[in-house]
Amino acid sequence: MASERTQPGIGVGTWAWGNQFLWGYQPERDDAVLAATFQRCLERRLLFFDTADSYGTGRFNGRSESLLGRFALQASAEQRQQLCIATKLAPFPWRLGRRGYRRAFAASQARLQGQMRRVQLHWSTARYAPWQEGPLLDGLADLVREGAVESLGVSNVGPQRLRQLHQRLADQGVRLSSLQVQLSLLAPQPLEPGGVAQVCRELGIELIAYSPLALGLLAGSRPQTAARRSLFRRLEPQLESLHGTMDAIAANRPGGRAAVALNWCRAHGAMPIPGLRTPQQVEATASALGWTLSADERQALDAHAQRPGAPRMPANPFQSA
Repeated sequence: MASERTQPGIGVGTWAWGNQFLWGYQPERDDAVLAATFQRCLERRLLFFDTADSYGTGRFNGRSESLLGRFALQASAEQRQQLCIATKLAPFPWRLGRRGYRRAFAASQARLQGQMRRVQLHWSTARYAPWQEGPLLDGLADLVREGAVESLGVSNVGPQRLRQLHQRLADQGVRLSSLQVQLSLLAPQPLEPGGVAQVCRELGIELIAYSPLALGLLAGSRPQTAARRSLFRRLEPQLESLHGTMDAIAANRPGGRAAVALNWCRAHGAMPIPGLRTPQQVEATASALGWTLSADERQALDAHAQRPGAPRMPANPFQSA
């Protein structure tokens, strides 16, 4: 297990900011709370924020980026300097060629008020349009070389494709900074031998874990939308034993089950980016930075995650091999 000194920090996911389908977003009710959430993140040193140009459902498309941009401008200059806001650009079918992301990048940077530090390929097209991906990635590399953005990452890429994309960028003199994949106690596949966690360690790529709380299944939260209630009905009855182990580990430590789930990701070398929507969630999340799992605790959780027939989160359909 990584030592406390070398374990990754914790970032913030903003998928829920503007998402009505899964998270029931309502601007009149939520925007002021989200502003307070952002400010509390800065105060608690949660400084990496992940978003995407496709976040926000229906008429709220792009809302996550717009809110982040607005909140960042309200922060002090010193705080903005410490922030790393990363967005993901979707490889939609009409985004083609080396300049296929130019308009999307400019639109995202405008919504983010010029605060974007990292741009990421949202998912791999290797399974359905492999010819599309390379030129788009080359175009993102151009943006880094031009100084339009500081760093470049990818998301939803498997170990084989990760090696290929890393080499393609290296040949152009551009570093692949990060890989973002679904990783949690209910989605441990990246940690398998030969998986992306191993490749990231080998190549010096930062591993980012999205959905580390499995849409709240690992945090003891209650679903407020039909889509999440359906997932909870299917998986929660199978989690009694895992929850018992998590509660035993959380005893006399701050943050509850959520902190246990986040520290399990950190113990495996990944920076978790839980979705945070309230200042209270920020407090619980930040408290996880104050302690780490022992080797025995990590192994106990690993045993649950690796058990044959263990419950699993739905796989991302865009995840490449």
